[in-house]
Amino acid sequence: MKLSDVSKTAIATLRGRVIESRREHPLIADPMAEYCLERFKTLVPDAEGEGIFTRRLSRRLTIHLAIRARKYDSIADEFIKKNPMCTVVNLGCGFDTRYWRIDNRKCRYFDLDLPEVVEIKRELLKDKLGYQLIGRSVLDPSWIRTVTEKSDSNILLLAEGLFMYLDKSDVVNLFRIFSESFTHSQIALEVVTEKYTSGMWKKIVTAKIKQQLGLEAGSSYNFGIKNAAEIETYGAGIKIAGEWSYVEDPDTRPRILKYLGISRTQWTVIAAINGENA
Repeated sequence: MKLSDVSKTAIATLRGRVIESRREHPLIADPMAEYCLERFKTLVPDAEGEGIFTRRLSRRLTIHLAIRARKYDSIADEFIKKNPMCTVVNLGCGFDTRYWRIDNRKCRYFDLDLPEVVEIKRELLKDKLGYQLIGRSVLDPSWIRTVTEKSDSNILLLAEGLFMYLDKSDVVNLFRIFSESFTHSQIALEVVTEKYTSGMWKKIVTAKIKQQLGLEAGSSYNFGIKNAAEIETYGAGIKIAGEWSYVEDPDTRPRILKYLGISRTQWTVIAAINGENA
């Protein structure tokens, strides 16, 4: 199994959830992630996997990954509860195992990522798959026809750790397409403040992420916003429905982060698409 830097970055995220899931008092219960990680170790040659499975991940990073995943799970479950038999699309899914952490009996579920990632994920999960994988770039709008085949309504898009790595023009264009394609739907996306996408701040963030993961892929932020309201200008019928920051969670460590005024430096925006009931 040949791994690109994109795949290796997704493995690091998977490992972060596994580390927290295995603790005595876990922040997230993710037995399927543990299964996937063990499968990886049997499929990846020693030379190819050197460092991927042993590199130390800081506790601050693993806590962040677990709390963020837990929040997006709760966003999905809340949407499913309000809209039974809805559609949930996990954009840029990597090796996420969200399907097994949410109420999957009451939704149609799709994982979307680059073909190289989806091919590996299909091999990892094989007969355990109970949902559809789509091997396309999020920027290729043909995936929308797949998820709207039965209905263009009551669709939840989850973009956890994705859009900040895309060019701003591409994100704006995607939202325009979303506003033209979905009704009574919702998107939850992680965003960063605009200052992290240029100049010295961009360099600092890039160096920090590379140091944490030891990888090039996904280390540079390109899309940022001034505030959540900006997203409403990206397409007709886009309305902000809520915001959430990792530092607001009671399990965030160190706790002092809550009081440093950084809740809107990297956070999650929830937006309705053409419908108040989303």
